[in-house]
Amino acid sequence: MSASRVPILMYHAVAHTPARATYGLSVSPHAFARQMRLLADRGFHPLTAEELAKAWRAGSGLPRKPVLITFDDGYEGVHRHALPTLVEHRFSATLFASTGWLRGAHETGGALDLMLSWGQVRELAASGVEIGGHSHTHPQLDQLPDDQLWFEVLRCREVLATELGRAPVSFAYPYGYSSRRVRRIVRAAGFGISLAVGNSLASRPQGPYALERVTVRRSTGMAEFERLVEGRGVGRIFARDRTLTKGYALYRRTRQVVRKASETRV
Repeated sequence: MSASRVPILMYHAVAHTPARATYGLSVSPHAFARQMRLLADRGFHPLTAEELAKAWRAGSGLPRKPVLITFDDGYEGVHRHALPTLVEHRFSATLFASTGWLRGAHETGGALDLMLSWGQVRELAASGVEIGGHSHTHPQLDQLPDDQLWFEVLRCREVLATELGRAPVSFAYPYGYSSRRVRRIVRAAGFGISLAVGNSLASRPQGPYALERVTVRRSTGMAEFERLVEGRGVGRIFARDRTLTKGYALYRRTRQVVRKASETRV
């Protein structure tokens, strides 16, 4: 694997018995521990999203065998199960939090499983986990009108800055969906890097607001995980996902055209 191509691993829930809605994109604590052990044994060097952005912007070199470990949404198991393993290996990681889903004063409802509390988020941050934004209520951002889109991005950033005492640098698009308009607004809101999905290795030419990640799910075995982080056969692993994504992308673009036409008539 070339150092110019970086595996960015996308996790969600880490739990023994996750909710049905999160099961497919979850991993068990045992599987997560085995995957982190493989990274340690193979000499991978975990970075945060902020560290990757700084390195690529400055044109400085990356460490040998870089990898990013990222978690979306903010499920409680990241603190309960993933954090001890990360601390054991002295691994950094990035959590992208949907601030309205987290338990506490800013909670809006709608979360799919047990979420982190703000105390747990602060403990994650104190342990070296970068906390990035993932919108406020986890909508499909590219389907929103401008005012709602700005609210989702800015409210998320404001809440994180208030609760953690530091404005977030990184962002991940809910569901991986973005558009040129979404990326422009995320950048204008002050985020310095943003991640999509794509199920491919990240590379600098993708640009700092459209970096691709690979999905780690309940069905990801160790042999497949090894191929993902080594960058071998990634296209074949996610061939079905890409076919479905292209079809759904066409459907969603059609919805956007219809919505814009309706707004124009109004």
